[in-house]
Amino acid sequence: MFKNISGLPGICLWMFFMLFAGGLKAQKIVKPNVIAYYTGQGGSVIDSFPIEKISHLIYSFGHLKGDSLNIALAKDSALIAKMVALKKRNPDLKVMIALGGWSGCATCSEVFSRNEGRKTFAKTTKSLLDFFKADGIDIDWEYPAVLGYPGHRYTPDDKHNFTLLMKALRNKLGKKAEISFAAGGTKNCIDSCFEWDKVMPLVNRVNVMSYDLVSGYATQSGHHSPLYSTPSQTLSADYAVKALIDLGVPAQKIALGAAFYARIFENIIDADQGLYQPTKFLRGVSYKDFSKQFSSENGYTYYWDETAKAPYYYNPKTRYLVTFDDPKSISLKTKYVIDQKLNGIMFWELTDDTYHNGLLDVIDKTIQDDKGLLKN
Repeated sequence: MFKNISGLPGICLWMFFMLFAGGLKAQKIVKPNVIAYYTGQGGSVIDSFPIEKISHLIYSFGHLKGDSLNIALAKDSALIAKMVALKKRNPDLKVMIALGGWSGCATCSEVFSRNEGRKTFAKTTKSLLDFFKADGIDIDWEYPAVLGYPGHRYTPDDKHNFTLLMKALRNKLGKKAEISFAAGGTKNCIDSCFEWDKVMPLVNRVNVMSYDLVSGYATQSGHHSPLYSTPSQTLSADYAVKALIDLGVPAQKIALGAAFYARIFENIIDADQGLYQPTKFLRGVSYKDFSKQFSSENGYTYYWDETAKAPYYYNPKTRYLVTFDDPKSISLKTKYVIDQKLNGIMFWELTDDTYHNGLLDVIDKTIQDDKGLLKN
């Protein structure tokens, strides 16, 4: 029997080597999901985007017709078919259909309050997914049990009925189907909308809308999509993630939200570069239009909030505050997803990006460059 330099029997060295090699084989590259909502609006062409850099592509939106999931227009059916056909370019791509949206769930509370309504919805969802050869459903009901779109019904029973809806979907669609849902990143939604302990075992992930945290109804300006909280603003992506984990939601089922658009607020006074001032919301702007809209020639100055890890523009002449994600903040959010071992990064929405050298490219580069993805 040969000896190693320490004098230990060679068989011990051989066993150590085999165990070490076995451990290496057990390791694998675990990449976060990259989840893109897509509306098909704005004249953009979906196959012009780098689809290879996306794991999940979500058509937005289907709606309820009676108790059934419905795709109303022929052009939308054609779009979903085109999305599924993109699997030829990206065989790992998952294509999902989203229900609802901010103004698109007027009857959700009533329909999903009934067992027959939930059963019919699950049945018609399976039929549509089978027809399109799509992979799953995303429920974007804004919001169960709390005030959402003005005039839409909401009741305390929505919270439990949402759980029953997820059960109906999982039972009908089977174990292999992708099921996800969107949740607001606000304290009100996190605390009151969902039975987290009952819902999360039924779904693949929750897409946390950690954007619009300063909404169109806000009376004080702030960051609408910050990574971290500040002394003046509690809500942030990190706040939402920590709140969910405290409620028992597994990190590996949380997808963090990013914004591919800006919100412009007009302040009442000119102070502190526009942050945390009395304000009113004006409009949104797509990332692809930032360079021409928010130039220094147009009076805008770029700022970076080191606490929030968030950028903003301010125009003192118009008193416009612009809050958004940009390549720097998107890269930091993607790194946060990796470091916290979250399910992935989700963004609204793909049509707001540029075809080349856009924010999706930043996400992909950050993932590719990260050396911490080798995990057991």
